[in-house]
Amino acid sequence: MSFDPILLMGGSGAIGRQAARSLRAAHPDVPLLIGGRDLAKAQDAAAEIGLAEGVLLDTDAEDLGLGGRRVSGVALFYMDHSVAGLRFAQKRGVPHLSISSGVFEIAPEIATYMHKPNAAAVVLGYEWLVGATTVPTLEFAKAFSRVDDIVIGALVDEQDTGGPTVAADFEHLAKMMPAALTRREGRFVWRAGEDATTRFRAVDGTEIEASGFSSIDVVGLATATGAPNVQFNIGSGVSSTRRRGEPMSTEIVIELVGEDRAGRPLRSRHAIVHREGSAPLTGLGVAMLLERLIGLDGADPTPPGLYFPYQLLDHAAYLARLERTGGTILKLEAR
Repeated sequence: MSFDPILLMGGSGAIGRQAARSLRAAHPDVPLLIGGRDLAKAQDAAAEIGLAEGVLLDTDAEDLGLGGRRVSGVALFYMDHSVAGLRFAQKRGVPHLSISSGVFEIAPEIATYMHKPNAAAVVLGYEWLVGATTVPTLEFAKAFSRVDDIVIGALVDEQDTGGPTVAADFEHLAKMMPAALTRREGRFVWRAGEDATTRFRAVDGTEIEASGFSSIDVVGLATATGAPNVQFNIGSGVSSTRRRGEPMSTEIVIELVGEDRAGRPLRSRHAIVHREGSAPLTGLGVAMLLERLIGLDGADPTPPGLYFPYQLLDHAAYLARLERTGGTILKLEAR
């Protein structure tokens, strides 16, 4: 079965290239359009990936400067404050996936979706590393009859740079998001000041200075599990692997508290680690979502709707592919 090209807006950046490589590894024959404001950079990325074309995008134009060219889906790797990519996708009736907006600024996308809910699937792909936190957490939660607390600690190695676009996105988020969305005793609150300052233990037990982070994971996990207490914290520094003299990695520490299936108290602590940093995990999530959205996985394309990534990803397939592509799932001592 042949597919129209997938448009990767900002696809020449670090995360976009990782997503393209993940798609290419799993689907060698799927054509890609690497779109950006710098045509030479887009063409260089396309040549590196293969079976891809670099195109110049005009986000002020209704057709993005693509004329009548057909696409099968749109993935966006930067903050699209004009919602140009989503409007384009809706007009073409193709699915749209964006990964860069903050939880506090999704109203434009929600409003755009609500006015054309039957146009195509729209994915709010702002989960930390696009499924690398939510999918494992929901799998670990299956051991519980009731989840009371979910605490996520993301450790970003100071050497784990995602390129200028990622840096600009984080600078924007830090400026606009001084408080951290958290669920506490069943209510959604905003942690700020000292209340948002915390610590968590890295994989090797080192205490990491951290701050609350308004990840959309908090809303998704609270809704999916019913947990009355959910928080996401992020810290930057030296990763556990680098402290051992090895290359840097990215770490996500996931702690759950509640009751097991027999009604007994249960605590669990796991970590998701990738030795190449955050970009490969992000690229994996984007690639598998695009596969599901347009039907590259052999099933019917995803119907119109508004989705979190964890609602579309096949959890077992995701975890298996994560480990095949260099990720590791660790069971840690729960205290």
